[in-house]
Amino acid sequence: MDKESELDKIVFIFTLKNAIKHNGKAMVKSVVSSIVAENPELKKNAREIAKLARVYVDKVNSLGLDKQKEELAGLGVVLEEKKEAVRGEKKQLPPLPNAVEGGVVTRFAPNPDFVIHIGNARPAILSYEYARLYKGKMILRFEDTDPRTKTPLIDAYELIREDLKWLGVVPDEEYVQSRRLEIYYGIVKDMIIRGCAYVDLNVNKSKELLAVGREPPDRNKGVEEQLEGLDRMKENYFGEGQAVIRVKTDVRHPNPSIRDWIAFRIIDAEKHPHPIVGSKYFLWPTYNFAVSVDDHLLGITHVLRGKEHELNTEKQRYVYNCMGWNMPNYIHFGRLKLEGFIMSKSYIRKVMDERPGEFLGYDDPRFGTISGLRRRGILPESIKELIMEVGVKPGDAKISWTNLAAINRKKLDYMADRLMFVEDPVRFKLIQDNCLTATIPYHPDRRERTRSITVCDSDSLYINRQDASKKEFRLVGLGNYEVVEEGIKFINDSLEYARKKGLQIIQWVPEKDALGIDVLEPNGLKFIRHRGFVEGAIMAYTEGTKIQFIRFGFIIIDSLNPIRIFYIHK
Repeated sequence: MDKESELDKIVFIFTLKNAIKHNGKAMVKSVVSSIVAENPELKKNAREIAKLARVYVDKVNSLGLDKQKEELAGLGVVLEEKKEAVRGEKKQLPPLPNAVEGGVVTRFAPNPDFVIHIGNARPAILSYEYARLYKGKMILRFEDTDPRTKTPLIDAYELIREDLKWLGVVPDEEYVQSRRLEIYYGIVKDMIIRGCAYVDLNVNKSKELLAVGREPPDRNKGVEEQLEGLDRMKENYFGEGQAVIRVKTDVRHPNPSIRDWIAFRIIDAEKHPHPIVGSKYFLWPTYNFAVSVDDHLLGITHVLRGKEHELNTEKQRYVYNCMGWNMPNYIHFGRLKLEGFIMSKSYIRKVMDERPGEFLGYDDPRFGTISGLRRRGILPESIKELIMEVGVKPGDAKISWTNLAAINRKKLDYMADRLMFVEDPVRFKLIQDNCLTATIPYHPDRRERTRSITVCDSDSLYINRQDASKKEFRLVGLGNYEVVEEGIKFINDSLEYARKKGLQIIQWVPEKDALGIDVLEPNGLKFIRHRGFVEGAIMAYTEGTKIQFIRFGFIIIDSLNPIRIFYIHK
């Protein structure tokens, strides 16, 4: 295509985009400004552009809005409000109760028994954003005090840090609860002295009595005897299940789980060593005790967490009341689920154990883990935008993949290069008088970056089987062709001819440059394979690059040797 016809095409595209953006009516000045702003090298051609714009504005404005969209789609351009989507106004969060600028401290407290998923991303992002909003700080705290039933994974600590960093969540401080056991011992000793906690040496009997609203036998023993029991527990005098420490509540509380709930229990460290502290400790605090102590000592002012923790809030109140501490402000919200993705930690573990070698790890793009979504090609900004949109609503939120893909598409469309990919390919021989060179931009809005593909008479290329069923079509960058018995024959290079005939613009891949690939589309716990040929230019990109295959969808290069490509979305 010569410079004159190339400029003609640019003006036509920008006129269509301007018209669609303004409800069917383009304006010459706006068209010229947009072209020069996005293509500074064309500033020297401003007069010529303005002349062409006046012609195209009249022509485009005479079309209906639907026809304008059809024309633009026919040129292979998808109109998205890209810059507004990327740089749009930040979603505002509702104010926090009792919040003071400079005094807000939030926390994200994952259990490192697994990597985090998109549901965990909600409290992480919200806690971080609120801390920034009020010029406060956000703490990352690993809650790893159950080496028996929620055994921490040594790799999970770093993987969670990496996921948070990728999400743009940068904690101001970090703590690991398994390194703070001596602090918890000191607090529970103080609570025993205050008469708010006791050592229970009749665990099974106490469980039976509390179930019917009666006091356990060790509840009112003297302080000295209680402290002696605490020392013995710390020295590993008792076995698992033989002794616990309980927080005194109301033995007749309507909710049996609140009645003198367990604050410490013994765990056989030889059988269940902790990945951080090994078998050093046998006496471990329960979730509610450790959380209560740390939220106070670390100065947490606002806790953002799921509604499933409302009962825990009630339990933790007894620790605060005993110690004379002020409780943080709690904001409870519903669960967040991503439709079509596996998010259950236990289920992911189960399928990975039952089907070894079938999955690619915790970051398999079929999982709803943060690392899985990252590997799938979802941008961290897209997840953040989704989380901010849902906010702190108390009800459960079920997010469809369509919604997340729509957000992600707007951002990818602006940054992703375009390449030609032919699914379900059919091979055709070219029939033309001479060699033709297609100069194709990598992105329609940044036309200075191009690649040139030359094809000559009798060369072969691949096009999609369904596209090949049409009598005539326009090959991207080459011109108009018709299907004949011997192959596909060149007609002309006229854009006007293509518009009058309503020819569809289709992608193609020359045989001499074709690379056979499978695009893997996650679908539940399986992959749908899209087989075809892509331009060899794909090998110039690096792993992790996101590209749009024209008229097919967005993909991410997972590996180049061997080549493995995942489908992101349309």
